[in-house]
Amino acid sequence: MGDLMEILLATGNKGKAKEIKGILEPLGFLFLTLADFPEVPAPEETGATFAENALIKARYYSQKFGKTALADDSGLEVNYLGGGPGIFTARLAGPDATDAERNEKLLSMLQGVSFPERKASFVCVAALVYPDGREITTRGELSGYITTRPIGNEGFGFDPVFFLTEYEKSLAQLGKQKNKISHRYKAFKKMGEVISREKS
Repeated sequence: MGDLMEILLATGNKGKAKEIKGILEPLGFLFLTLADFPEVPAPEETGATFAENALIKARYYSQKFGKTALADDSGLEVNYLGGGPGIFTARLAGPDATDAERNEKLLSMLQGVSFPERKASFVCVAALVYPDGREITTRGELSGYITTRPIGNEGFGFDPVFFLTEYEKSLAQLGKQKNKISHRYKAFKKMGEVISREKS
């Protein structure tokens, strides 16, 4: 692949950054993070889809620092909620809510709903923007069900309430195994393959 490709990882979420690095670093990419640069205000995510919001972030940081920037937007789509909370997942219980408060809010919205109706998908769209304006997006999904209570204490976000019937566990019980099946893994694995093809 030649020289290491330098990529600015446009996220302030440490859990997410660790996951992304774990997926892409073995492919020969060198990562910078927002901590490597003077603090700048984050862009307003005004998109109507995960892809639009991921591109808003990647374009913003690429233009700001003249770097190849990689961002993602992800969330939870629950069938019973008509695909919600979707792009509003992170703000489900208010802008400053904790993961536990978001989980509690989601479970309250599904109170009394039967298990078959609690089908849901985690969705992640990754966006890469080069300084010359070229753009790539990739998408990953993971299907499961929303539990009636949090289970497990690993992972972050909605992992404790997202149940996978094939493993009979929540994402928060899977440990490192999660990183090989998650929506984020699928989106960024595809992204790594696309970038590698372009570089070869």
